[in-house]
Amino acid sequence: MNYKIDTTTGRSAYLQLYRELADDIVAGVYPYGTKLPSKRIIAAETNVSVITVQHALDLLSEEGYIEPKERSGNFVIFKEADFQSNISRERYTGRESHRVSHPFGEISYDVLSKTMRKVILDSEDTILVKSPNHGSDDLREEICAYLARSRGLTVSPKQIIIGSGAEYLYGLVAQLFGAGSVIGTEDPSYDKIGKVYSAMGLSVRKLKLLNTGISKKALFSTDAKAIHVTPFNSFPSGITVGISKKLEYLKWAEERDGFIVEDNYDSELTVSAKPEDALFSLSGGKRVIYINTFSKTVAPSLRMGYMVLPLNIIDEFDKKLGFYSCTVPIFEQLVVAELLRSGNYERHINKIRREKRKMMQQIQ
Repeated sequence: MNYKIDTTTGRSAYLQLYRELADDIVAGVYPYGTKLPSKRIIAAETNVSVITVQHALDLLSEEGYIEPKERSGNFVIFKEADFQSNISRERYTGRESHRVSHPFGEISYDVLSKTMRKVILDSEDTILVKSPNHGSDDLREEICAYLARSRGLTVSPKQIIIGSGAEYLYGLVAQLFGAGSVIGTEDPSYDKIGKVYSAMGLSVRKLKLLNTGISKKALFSTDAKAIHVTPFNSFPSGITVGISKKLEYLKWAEERDGFIVEDNYDSELTVSAKPEDALFSLSGGKRVIYINTFSKTVAPSLRMGYMVLPLNIIDEFDKKLGFYSCTVPIFEQLVVAELLRSGNYERHINKIRREKRKMMQQIQ
């Protein structure tokens, strides 16, 4: 080994070690079936702690590069055809996709492949049919059950709209509001939010984002009748708004007879013991459109998200946009439904949270 840990980059030592080991595995330095050097040998040669090495090895295992065997060591299981490992390697060699903020997220390849095989065997010809316009009934029911368990959101399947990722759903929201409508966005915010709304003919107002959320002055002085907010881990600021600001947003919507688009990106990956309160639940499900995706928590290649509509605008949505066909293949919808039903999705989320807590404790 000739691994160098650069202490001047600000990049975690375990991530540097992970990348060097992953690169060598992919390059064939450690071929399939071979055993990696022991943790103590790696730690001694790189001048880092055994705990740091273990973090790197855990990540290699999670990403499908190696498999630990009790009292035997860590063995390479990477094969060139393993697309999940290739995706993971892309992320850590600097070619990162937009908004990737930490090394955890995607569900393990083994769990995903087993779930896919189960769906194929159980569903037979069902996976060949066209999806209902709003999405698979099976998936929409499972999302409702998941939101009730994880967020305390009590919604019905008819409120759920499935689409191919957040940007597609932004477009549906824009068409629901209609060209010429005025919508406010956080400033700064994820660049594509404003671009999608502008492309759909909406007028976008950028509202100054403070460290507690959108400025009260900017919020109550805007002529917007809707605002798009990312109350948990706003990009690129990383700001998470508290309960007081959320109630302020809801007060604005009530006084303005307006709507809030709640983009709950990254919320499943919080390290908090208690999940963040959703604006949708705080509003009683009246003035908030809730958007989330599975692309971050299952796999980036899975372009699938969902939108929860308030009951009072479902008829309007169906009248204006109910003719649209669902943009997500039925097979992928059934796979995610099975992940939710089996508990594999939540076990995966809980594992990510535990690992992130461990990382934070190690840094502290």
